[in-house]
Amino acid sequence: MLKQLRTVAAVALLTVTAYAVAVETTATHPDTYVVRKGDTLWGIAARFLEKPWLWPEIWQANPQVDNPHLIYPGDVLSLAYLDRVTPQAQVQPGARSEAPINAIPLSEVEPFLKNLTVVEEFKHLPYVVGLEDSHLLASAGQMAYVRGLQDAQAGQRYAVLRPTVRYGKPQPSRDLDARGNPTPLSGNLWKNYVAGSERLGLLGHELAQVNVGTVTRLGGGRDETATLLLEDSGREVRAGDRLVPVQAQPYDLQFIPHPPAATAEAGRLRVLAVADTFTSGGPRDVIAISGGARDGIDNGTVFSVWRSGRHVNDRVTGMDTSRLDDVLKPGAGRVALPDEYAAHAMVFRTFDKVSYALVMEGTKPARVGYELKHPDAQ
Repeated sequence: MLKQLRTVAAVALLTVTAYAVAVETTATHPDTYVVRKGDTLWGIAARFLEKPWLWPEIWQANPQVDNPHLIYPGDVLSLAYLDRVTPQAQVQPGARSEAPINAIPLSEVEPFLKNLTVVEEFKHLPYVVGLEDSHLLASAGQMAYVRGLQDAQAGQRYAVLRPTVRYGKPQPSRDLDARGNPTPLSGNLWKNYVAGSERLGLLGHELAQVNVGTVTRLGGGRDETATLLLEDSGREVRAGDRLVPVQAQPYDLQFIPHPPAATAEAGRLRVLAVADTFTSGGPRDVIAISGGARDGIDNGTVFSVWRSGRHVNDRVTGMDTSRLDDVLKPGAGRVALPDEYAAHAMVFRTFDKVSYALVMEGTKPARVGYELKHPDAQ
């Protein structure tokens, strides 16, 4: 949850002797840098550090900084490392008239923070059974009739959610129909990216928020449904959509990049889906990954995303065969190729077994089935 923002008194000389081994700077960095409006912590660190997710370790080395996670436009940051020294007078805070800069622009992930959630089960939730005038779809200003809201109060606000994806076995990713049941054959895509022997178990069901409404009338007597007045014109509601109470603040507003707290078993963490696209995404796209709070993943965790090394036929020393080349599984006569780096991604919303991450930068698209590793993986 959002913590109370505190004023940063000063951003002073950074002493990084203790971090000399862990932190690698770029070849050409200035002694100081003036923070500008529109900067992000990730962007500044990416310019001056080889590993931008390590910026908190550098700035926390200065005991004079009240909160190294908050810097403001106009702050003069010292970037003098090792045997280089910046005079104290050159390092000073800027005006505090503007909001502090964040690790990433919140506007780029806010729609996903609000609109996507993952639950173990959802079929026990209240659901839309019909719409005003027997419409197939309804939007702002129209009525939706809901079954299962026995404990609701008039005036209470609910988010309307639509089951979209089932993350779990036998295929880790399957689209859901209007009833919330897996769409036949929708999980076949996973077979193109992950060897068939891998099984992740049920990870949860993704629910996408499509609308918000207020309870105007409760069901009673021969009337089995409550009435919900829809407020949002963004997406339309249909029968089968589910309801949960509106949360006052369902997500964090600040993200601090850092490496994973624990090393995951090889192949354990995978890209489950790419939001709003079919199989792949680039910088500022959102990916769902097969790990969450139970794996020690929290908001700000940074991973590198890798294409799993394929197995190819050695046509020089092995048999010349027409057997399919470039496959995921090992076999007789096949040679294992190395994994290939694709991108870095930062987690911004975490559930028990699934998390969402923002692709920050990379050299190739991040695709469904790609493996997630420590950001320093080689």
